[in-house]
Amino acid sequence: MKVKGLRWFIIGLIFLATVINYIDRSALAIMWGNENVDGSIAQSLELTKDHYSYILNIFMVAYALGQLFSGKLFDKVGTRVGYVISIGVWGLSSFLHSTIRGFFSLAFFRTTLGLSEAGNWPGGVKSNAEWFPIKERAIAQGLFNAGASIGSVIAPPFIAALFVAFGWRTTFMVVGSFGIFWIIPWLLINKAGPKKHPWITEEEQKYIIEGQSLADQNATDDTKGKTLKEILSYKESWSVVIGRFFLEPIWWLFVGWMPIYLFDVYGFNVKEVGMFAWVPYVGAAIGSIAGGYVSGKIIAKTNSINKGRKTTILIGGIIMLAGLIATVLFADSAEVFVAVVFFVLFGFQFAISNVQTMPSDFFSGKSVGSLAGLAGMVGVFSVIIMNFIIPIVAKVSYTPIFIAIAIFVPLGVGAIYYFAKDIKSVED
Repeated sequence: MKVKGLRWFIIGLIFLATVINYIDRSALAIMWGNENVDGSIAQSLELTKDHYSYILNIFMVAYALGQLFSGKLFDKVGTRVGYVISIGVWGLSSFLHSTIRGFFSLAFFRTTLGLSEAGNWPGGVKSNAEWFPIKERAIAQGLFNAGASIGSVIAPPFIAALFVAFGWRTTFMVVGSFGIFWIIPWLLINKAGPKKHPWITEEEQKYIIEGQSLADQNATDDTKGKTLKEILSYKESWSVVIGRFFLEPIWWLFVGWMPIYLFDVYGFNVKEVGMFAWVPYVGAAIGSIAGGYVSGKIIAKTNSINKGRKTTILIGGIIMLAGLIATVLFADSAEVFVAVVFFVLFGFQFAISNVQTMPSDFFSGKSVGSLAGLAGMVGVFSVIIMNFIIPIVAKVSYTPIFIAIAIFVPLGVGAIYYFAKDIKSVED
């Protein structure tokens, strides 16, 4: 049996995994509430905003370590087995949130969730490097990242509806089961890479391989990946690492704190959060696909990966910066705030798909996941610092937080321009 466009089925499954990933991780924030929200996690377990901050950072530390560990894991065992391990553990971890009885049991399952969910990102970057020619990788990464946005669109109303109908414990059981069932079609469809897959057509196989770098074309299962020390000896690697250190907190500020912000500033309940919090992620989903499309068009027209990546990242950075400034100057109601964040997350995803694709632009084979995982870990540690600061500053005002994040935008984009003078394979 031959399947036309097999690479799009593979990225489709990874897109679905990413949707599940974000439904799972968003559930806690949406159902957390506070002592005044009936039936919420905070009220049921007598937990406070400080507890939430600690839990969020416990998850983020595990997620950061998971990025590094899973990058190496995917390089070692491959994307097929790597995804089974990753999503199997995170699905079970999410399901077992239904059994928590207090802070420590919640902390344990957030740790296992963070360690395992992290694998989705270096795994996705590595899979895209295997299955797509260079000119299509940004659009593939955009589709993959759109899963995070679509998951964040679905999560608030879906989880709020389950919460209202069944309570938070049953909700965790439902969302946790999705990942476990996902493993079945993944194993059935992703039998091997494009060089050996029995279902791939000769035309598609040739198209993928000839569109990759020479190092990718020559890579085999026995090709040895570079160590992290070797990877970091290239100046270009630092563009990804430092770029993500400054850009990553922008996304996580809204993923982790927007529901809490709506609870605190506008007095929302869980149902109202479900009605509002999904809107900005529509912008993020559009930005994911648009950023990949624009980058691919520029690369095809100019035959320059460098121009495609950098132009798209710069445009996304300008949109992000303008939006974050607007949150301070104009967001005087919940409706305006949500509309402004729509554009911030559009700009973030417009740019980040190209940033996350850069490890596969620089390296091949068993080095791609390692750099992607390292950069993800460094980016998450930046988020951890932010999460410690937010509860302290937010007692007075959220405004300084938005200002600080706005300053991060030119620092992140500037690091990419400074360290990566020419985005291309360093191995050819």
